[in-house]
Amino acid sequence: MASYNLKINGKEYKTTVDDDTPLLWVLRDHLGMTGTKYGCGVASCGACTVHVDGQAMRSCVLPISTVANAKITTIEGLSEKGDHPLQLAWDEVDVPQCGYCQAGQIMSAAALLKKNPKPSDADIETALSGNLCRCGTYHRIKEAVKLASKK
Repeated sequence: MASYNLKINGKEYKTTVDDDTPLLWVLRDHLGMTGTKYGCGVASCGACTVHVDGQAMRSCVLPISTVANAKITTIEGLSEKGDHPLQLAWDEVDVPQCGYCQAGQIMSAAALLKKNPKPSDADIETALSGNLCRCGTYHRIKEAVKLASKK
């Protein structure tokens, strides 16, 4: 076991875990940040997407030892009041059905908009291609990303 000082959502956290513990489990089980979801455990569905130094990454396969000095942002840290343009657009377009994939979808979309504030449909589809939605709300997800890009 090792001790880690983590920078998550602008705050400092300390935790002691095995070096190979996935970031997802540190967030959920050790720090109580349950907005990031477990979906598949093999980085295939995107439900566990967080930002690591601004990059969208799958936290279910990301060992804590690789992110100890990184700036980590979870869905809880995207905005304090849930008023990030993507979160507002998600509500306006009424994207979620079951909602399970939504945190990961929003985090992937936020990373896209940070790099490309005016993405094309193809840009959106490429950036979110690794995020699965079992309810099939892809059309509304794309519409919400486009709406957020205008805000």
